[in-house]
Amino acid sequence: MSSENMPIDLPTFELLANIFVEEGVKVVSPAELHGLISGHLAAGARLQPAVLLQTATELMDINSIAQESSKVALVDLYTATCNSLESIDLEFEMLLPDDDNEISLRAEALGRWCQSFLSGFGLYGQHTDASLSSEAKETLNDLGQIAQISSELEELDENENDLMEVQEYVRMAVLMLFTECNKAVADKEKEFAAAKPESDRLH
Repeated sequence: MSSENMPIDLPTFELLANIFVEEGVKVVSPAELHGLISGHLAAGARLQPAVLLQTATELMDINSIAQESSKVALVDLYTATCNSLESIDLEFEMLLPDDDNEISLRAEALGRWCQSFLSGFGLYGQHTDASLSSEAKETLNDLGQIAQISSELEELDENENDLMEVQEYVRMAVLMLFTECNKAVADKEKEFAAAKPESDRLH
């Protein structure tokens, strides 16, 4: 297997958090960056590395990314996320703090993830109420509600179970939106290719 075909693992939340500290990022969470990237991808957008790094720089509110290793990790984050969304095995996972963190921290991270996902989805700008199915519109509305999740949760088994259920709902919702919107983009590209003169398609 060539190195180009080797699977790329999703960087951990802790790794990204350390990179953010090294790069001087003060208020943005790795969950927000992953949510933004996931939103772009789910909507059907694809970012070249230079555009990805510029997008990340703007979100993180820094002038530039100083460390080359940071740039590599961000590109890996994007590639692994794209691969997991495209996988037939439903491998997609959200980048959130580990379960051993306080439930309030994890709930806040989930809310920020959803908020950034909606921002990334909306920034692509290719979808309207008319182009989305009723299920997709309802799902986006649900994610908007989840983005407002309270972080003031007590460490109770009931709250833990509820949070896990919400996380799984979000995960499956993202996969549903990705499937619908990326199929729509692919269909448009096929229509465009079919509309080209035969001479253009041969070259």
